[in-house]
Amino acid sequence: MIKKPLSILQIHTKDLGGGADSIALALLKGLRLKGHHSRIMVGIKKGNDPFIIQIDHERYKNIWSKIWDRIGRCVRPFENKIPGMWRVHELLSYGIGEPGRWLEILQGHEDFQYPATDHILDRPAHKPDILHCHNLHGGYFDLRALPRLSHAAPSVITLHDAWLLSGHCAHSFDCQRWRTGCSVCPDLTIYPPLRRDGAGFNWSRKKSIFKKSRFYIHTPCQWLLRKTEESILKDSIADSKVIPYGIDLSIFKPVEKTALRAALHIPMHAKVILIAANSIRKSIWKDSISMRESIAWVTQNLAQEDLYFIALGDVAPDEQIGLGRIHFVPFQKEAASLAQYYQASDLYVHPARADTFPNAVLEALACGTPVIATAVGGINEQIIDGVTGFLVPAQDAITLSAAMHRLLQDDILRGHYARNAAEDAVKRFDIRMMVDRFIDWYQIILEQDKKIKEGNRAHA
Repeated sequence: MIKKPLSILQIHTKDLGGGADSIALALLKGLRLKGHHSRIMVGIKKGNDPFIIQIDHERYKNIWSKIWDRIGRCVRPFENKIPGMWRVHELLSYGIGEPGRWLEILQGHEDFQYPATDHILDRPAHKPDILHCHNLHGGYFDLRALPRLSHAAPSVITLHDAWLLSGHCAHSFDCQRWRTGCSVCPDLTIYPPLRRDGAGFNWSRKKSIFKKSRFYIHTPCQWLLRKTEESILKDSIADSKVIPYGIDLSIFKPVEKTALRAALHIPMHAKVILIAANSIRKSIWKDSISMRESIAWVTQNLAQEDLYFIALGDVAPDEQIGLGRIHFVPFQKEAASLAQYYQASDLYVHPARADTFPNAVLEALACGTPVIATAVGGINEQIIDGVTGFLVPAQDAITLSAAMHRLLQDDILRGHYARNAAEDAVKRFDIRMMVDRFIDWYQIILEQDKKIKEGNRAHA
C-alpha cells in the first residue's frame, strides 16, 4: 500500500543563522525531496526560499499600535549613533503603542504578544498533518496558543535548548530551580534575559499552558529528554523520541589537506587547531578562560611544534595568547566553505560551559577531525571518549591542556581518531538518516492520533 504524502508545517524563529535554523531547513528540504509537502513559518525570514513563510504579526495589530510602531521605527537608524535612543524607540513602539505589553515586559514577564500565532493554521496551502515546532523563543510566538494548536493538529516540539522548561533561560547551568518553580532567579542576564525577576511567574504560566496541551517531544540527545521528563512538560507528553541531528555528509567529509591548505593560505606543515571565535571571547556559553589558559600552556610545552590556531566566526586582527598566535576567520555562510576549515584542521576544540547537541562537533567529526570538548549537555553522546576524541570536565584547563597536548604530539593516535570520527559520523549523523527517522515517527504519530480520535468518537 502506497502511503500518501505527508503535510508537515514547521514553526521556527528564523530561516538562516544558527544550528537550530540549519536543522529545520535541512528537514524541510529532506521532506520535499522525499515527495512530502513541507513548509516553515518563521518569525524572521532572511533567505528567499518560497517554502518559508514569514509570520505577519503586523496584519493583526490594531491601528493604534501600528501607528506608534511605525513612528518608533523612524528612530531606529539612530540607536547606534545617539546614546539612549533605543529607549525612545521602546517608549514610542511599546510605552505608547502597546502600554499593557510594555508593562508586562518591565515586570519581567516573557513577551507573548504575537497575534498572528492564533492564525498559523489558517495560512498554509495544505492543512498540515503534523505541526512541528522548533524554538518558540526569540520574540515571535505566543505560547498561550499551544493548547489550541496542539489539539487542532498533532504537534511535535523539538527542544534545541531548555527554555520551555524554565522561567526564562535557555540553559540553567547548575541551577535546579526549573524543577520547582524558578523563584528568586539567580541570573536574569542569561539568554533570553529578563528586566526584573518574573521567572517564577513565567514558569507557572508555562506550566498552566502545558497542562492543557498535548505534545510529541523530540530531543537530539538523551540528556535533554531526561531533563524534559523531569520538568513542567512531563504531563503533556503524548510520546517522545530521541533523533540525533544530522549533517550533509556529501559536504562534511574528509579530504586531502595539501591543496586545501594552499587555497586557504594555511601553513602546509603546521598542526592546525580550530576553535569557534567565541571560545576565546567573553561568552556565557563558552569557557574562554580555560581555552586561553590551554592555548598558553600547550604552546609553551610544544614550543618545538609549528602550531597554527584558527578562530572561526569573527573579523578581528590576530591575537597573541602566550606563545600562540590566533588567526581569526569570518563566519562562513556557505556550508562548503565552512567544511574546508574543518577539513584543513588537525584538531577541533569545543570548550562549552553549556550546550545541547552542537552541529559544530558533528561537522568536525564528519570531516575526520578529532574533537576535544567539555562533557556538558548532549556532547557526551556525540564524542566517543578515547575513540573519536576526548571529553574533558567543564572549566578544567589542566585536563583540556593535557588532551590537546596528547593529540598534537602523537600523529599516529590523531590519525587513528580521525578515521574513527569520520566512520562514526557516517553511522550516526547522516542528515538523510535523520529525515527518514522523522518520517517514520510522523507516520506513527498519525496512527496514534487516528486511534485516539476513533476512541473518542466511540465514547461520544
